[in-house]
Amino acid sequence: MQTACVLGAGTMGHGIAHCLAAIGVQARLYDVDSAAVAKGLAGIRSNLDKGVEKGKLTAESRDLTLSRIAGTTDLDAGIRGVQVVIEAVPEKLELKRALFQRLSAALGPEVLLASNTSSLSITKIAEVSRHPERVVGMHFFNPVHLMKLIEVVRAEQSSPAAVRAAVDLGVRMGKDPIEVRDTPGFASSRLGICIGLEAMRMFESGVASAEDIDKAMVLGYGFPMGPLKLTDLVGLDVRLGIAEHLARELGPRFEPPRVLREMVAAGKLGKKSGQGFYAWPG
Repeated sequence: MQTACVLGAGTMGHGIAHCLAAIGVQARLYDVDSAAVAKGLAGIRSNLDKGVEKGKLTAESRDLTLSRIAGTTDLDAGIRGVQVVIEAVPEKLELKRALFQRLSAALGPEVLLASNTSSLSITKIAEVSRHPERVVGMHFFNPVHLMKLIEVVRAEQSSPAAVRAAVDLGVRMGKDPIEVRDTPGFASSRLGICIGLEAMRMFESGVASAEDIDKAMVLGYGFPMGPLKLTDLVGLDVRLGIAEHLARELGPRFEPPRVLREMVAAGKLGKKSGQGFYAWPG
């Protein structure tokens, strides 16, 4: 795989494009919004600059990675001649299905089609494709350029060759893949959201402050980041959507707590809005 297109220039999308370009893949970053494309490209440069400042990258390596990334708002141009498309658009099933239907009509059966969804059914996404056997899930973790895990999700229709291609690409990107069957929340989201929702309930009932709840998991259980701070980074609206989906699919133990609904309604979405369980100045 030498050429790829990433659909969606948000936090996850531009992170995926960054990792692809870093391993020598020509990466096209697509979004319907030109401002989002520009912001995504700026985010990649910022992350690469930080790597240079910390001595983890050379300036030459940074410049070479940037040279392999192009932004576009033209989907047809973005997917022309690619060997893989990775979708990272908002978590709306019908939006993803419409995209995959369009992709499958435009691309041959040899092109790998992957979704970065954290909880939606890959099987339902794949069923609109002309060649559903080439559709898989490739669930990355934020920040993409630093996190080692990638969850490769096998839909009911996914061929062994497509799953193997996704795993191989993940390894090539420096990730450590796990393979999971397509079930609600897969493995990581299902476990992660359980801890996150319980932390929110504890915060809501005054058990401890957000800082101390997070400290308990970092110092007591070795988590690299507490569940409430992680929620702020992921986005409270994103976590609310995942929780609502899992509640519908798996039952009331995933019902979002009141504090999560109220914070999202108030526009407190975490780092991207400047306020969540923590304040994020600037």
